[in-house]
Amino acid sequence: MEELKGESSPVETDYNFTEQVGHLLRKAYQRHMMIFQEMSCEPNLTAPQFIALCTIQSMGSCSITDIVTATTVDQATMRGVIDRLKSKGWIHLAADKNDRRKVMISLTDEGLALLDKMIPCAQGITEETLRGLNPAERVALIFLLKKMNDASD
Repeated sequence: MEELKGESSPVETDYNFTEQVGHLLRKAYQRHMMIFQEMSCEPNLTAPQFIALCTIQSMGSCSITDIVTATTVDQATMRGVIDRLKSKGWIHLAADKNDRRKVMISLTDEGLALLDKMIPCAQGITEETLRGLNPAERVALIFLLKKMNDASD
């Protein structure tokens, strides 16, 4: 029987997408995002916004480039995150004292108060995300995820 051009026959393979690392990471990430939204102390705060706030707190005053580098969230997405954080009154933008073209980002008192409230929630979110893993599995998971991420640097 002659195969028609452009048509392909099913290829037999042992490939099962549900067992692939990308699929499993995506599912774990989606589960974590769902848990974050359900358990967040602030319903109007997203996980990327929380990570940006934590980064700003750890750096004091920083630029958007600093945040992008620290979080590996792309520049365009982070610009949107910063705009939303500013509109909610959680951050303040000001020109850099040494380079007026550079915008420096810092937390407002409201942003600091939000983090004080959110960090215990975030710890609970992490616990819920890791629920079902014993202590050794938790350590192994964190170790392996860090190792995978370090390999891409």
